[in-house]
Amino acid sequence: MGKRIVLIQGHPDPNREHLCHTLEDAYARAAVLAGHEVRHVRVAELDFPLLRTQQDWEKGALPGVLQTAQDDIGWCEHLVLLFPLWLGDMPALLKGFLEQVARPGFAFHGQASNPLTDKVLKGRSARIVVTMGMPALVYRWYFMAHSIKSLERNILGFVGISPVRETLFGLAGNATHDKVAGWVDKMAELGRNAA
Repeated sequence: MGKRIVLIQGHPDPNREHLCHTLEDAYARAAVLAGHEVRHVRVAELDFPLLRTQQDWEKGALPGVLQTAQDDIGWCEHLVLLFPLWLGDMPALLKGFLEQVARPGFAFHGQASNPLTDKVLKGRSARIVVTMGMPALVYRWYFMAHSIKSLERNILGFVGISPVRETLFGLAGNATHDKVAGWVDKMAELGRNAA
């Protein structure tokens, strides 16, 4: 039996000619052919405000344009986040999206005596797929993959999503056709296995 998968495309440019979109498409095609159910959330196509106050985050209404995305996250068993590394981190639009959808009452129960034990999204796994201009080994070992570790621990882990695995594609701007084809094959394999 197939898994329910949501792919969150975090590239802030809606132009679908970026490497992140190619990787998303390869994963999705292979997953569907393997019998998995796949839904897409493309953050660049959503027009939503950024949160500016704690009160807005805790008690404000979720923008209507994000309701389907939040429903899809609640529906899925496996979450795939794809984004380019910008200034060492995820693009601001993706961070703003995650702040909006991971609200108290949906992602965790804010009124619990210990919110660290009341993680509403537990039972889901995730994969983080990141493209970057620097070599992936440099980002992983010299920079300690700090922003990805923060995403894993402070956002996904906080709401109960585990395990979280990562796939890093370095030197993306200079990648040859053969190198990209290898990455596409890798994403297709991950999609087939809902990994």
